[in-house]
Amino acid sequence: MFKHFFNLEWKSFFRSSSFATNLVFKILTIFALLYFIVVFLSLGIGVYFIIEKAGLGDPLRVVNRFMIYYVVMDLYARYMLQKMPVTNIRPLLYLPIKKDSVVWYSLGKTVLSFFNWSHAFFFIPFSIVLIIKDYAPMQVIGWHLGIMALFFVNNFVNILVNNQDRIFYPLLVILAVLGISQYYGWFDITLYTAPIFDAFYDLPWTAILPWGVLAGVIWASFRYFRKNMYLDAGLALKKQEGKTEDYVWLNRFGNLGTFLKNDIKLIRRNKRSRTTVIVSFLFLFYGLIFFSGPYDSYPIVFVFAGIFVSGGFLFTFGQYVPSWDSSYYPLMMSQNIQYKEYLSSKWYLIIIATALSTLLAVFYLYFGWKTYLAVLVGAVYNIGVNSYLVLWGGAYVKTPIDLTTNKKAFGDKQAFNGKTLLLTIPKLVLPLVLFWIGDFFFNQTAGYLMVALAGVVGFAFKDLAFKQIEKVYKKEKYKTLSAYREKGA
Repeated sequence: MFKHFFNLEWKSFFRSSSFATNLVFKILTIFALLYFIVVFLSLGIGVYFIIEKAGLGDPLRVVNRFMIYYVVMDLYARYMLQKMPVTNIRPLLYLPIKKDSVVWYSLGKTVLSFFNWSHAFFFIPFSIVLIIKDYAPMQVIGWHLGIMALFFVNNFVNILVNNQDRIFYPLLVILAVLGISQYYGWFDITLYTAPIFDAFYDLPWTAILPWGVLAGVIWASFRYFRKNMYLDAGLALKKQEGKTEDYVWLNRFGNLGTFLKNDIKLIRRNKRSRTTVIVSFLFLFYGLIFFSGPYDSYPIVFVFAGIFVSGGFLFTFGQYVPSWDSSYYPLMMSQNIQYKEYLSSKWYLIIIATALSTLLAVFYLYFGWKTYLAVLVGAVYNIGVNSYLVLWGGAYVKTPIDLTTNKKAFGDKQAFNGKTLLLTIPKLVLPLVLFWIGDFFFNQTAGYLMVALAGVVGFAFKDLAFKQIEKVYKKEKYKTLSAYREKGA
C-alpha cells in the first residue's frame, strides 16, 4: 500500500503543470542540502577540538550544557519551515483503503525529513571523536541514541502543535528571555538542563526514556489524525463569524485608500500575513549580530546590516506582491483596476513599515551614532531603490498563497527563478559596492552618502520606476492568473 501511495505522488510530481519549476527547485534544494551536510560534518569533527583548544572544559559537558537551546531551536525551525504530513486524502476516502494505512504513510513521510536525519551528520562524527578520545564507547552510544530520540520527538510534537500560535509564540518569548538572562548572567537555565543530557552519558540506560516519550507522541499523532480523518472534522472548511472594519479615514485617498484598506485587513485577519509581520519585527534585532560583534574594522558590514534592520517588512511582505491577493486576484483583474493604484498601495505600505522600523531601531544609538547612521542609510536605500525592486520581482514570483497557514511563510518553489535571483544583486550587492567606492576613494562618511544618494535619486524617479513596473505586471498578467488557478501554497 505504501508503494501505491509513493507511485501516486511520483506521478503527481512529473505530471504537474509546473514540472520544470519543481525540478529546478529540487536541484537547488539538493545543493542547499549538500552545503548544510558539509557544515554539519565539519562541526561534528571539529567542535571537540575547538572547545578543547579554547579551554572551555570537557567538550561533551560543554555541548550538553547548551543542548537545550539546540533542541528548542530545532523545534522552532520545524514549526516555521518543516512541511506537514500532507496527503491528498479526499479522493482516497471513497476507495477501499484503510484509514490507518493512509495516516501511517503520511506520518512516515515526516520521518524522512531533512530536519531529522541532518543532525546525524553532526552527532555521528562527534560521537566517533569522543570514542577516539577514550570516552566509554557504550556510554557514548547511549548518549547518542538519547539525543537523537529527542529530535524525532520534536518531529511529532511539531505535528501536534502545528498552527497552534497561542502555544508556540509564548514559548518562543520565554526562550528568548532565558537566552538573554543567561547572556547577561541573570539566570542560567542550563544549570538545570545540562544534568539531563549528562545523564544520557553517565547512565546510558536513561536513553530509553526519550525513546519512550517518542513512542507516546507517535501514538498521539496517529490518534489525532485518525480521529479527524473524515469530512465533518479535519477536512471540513473552517467557518468564522465575519467582522466589519471600515477604516473610513482612508476614504480620502480614493482607490488608493480602498487598496490600503484591503491590505490592512489582510494583515490583521490572516495567519500567514500576521506571521510575516512578526518575522519582519524580528529583523530589527538582526543588527545585534554585527553591530555588537568584531566588525568595527569592516564598516561595509554595517551597511549590509542596516538594510536588513530597516527592511524586514520590505523583504518578507513586499517580495510576495501580488501573491498575497492570489485567492481573489482573478476577480480583481476582471474589474476596472489600474495597476498603478494597486502597486502604489503596496508601495506606501512598505514605505510606512520601513519608516516605522527605522524609528524602532533607534536603540542602536547605544552602539554609537555611526551604527544608527548605517540603519538610516539602509532605510533611505530601501525606500528609494529596494521598494521598487521587490515590487518588480513580485511580478515573477507566481506563488499562490494560502493565508490560513504560516507554512512556507518565507518562500516557495516558484519564488526561485533566474529573474528574481538577478534582482537580489541590486538589493544587496549594489549598496555594498557604492559604499566601498565612497569609502575607498574618500572616507566612511562618503560611502554612506553614496548609498543614501542612490536612494534619494531612486525616490526622485518614482513615476518612471512605476511605469516600468506596471509594464512588467501587464506583460506577466496572464501567466500569473494561470499560476493562481493551481492550489495555493
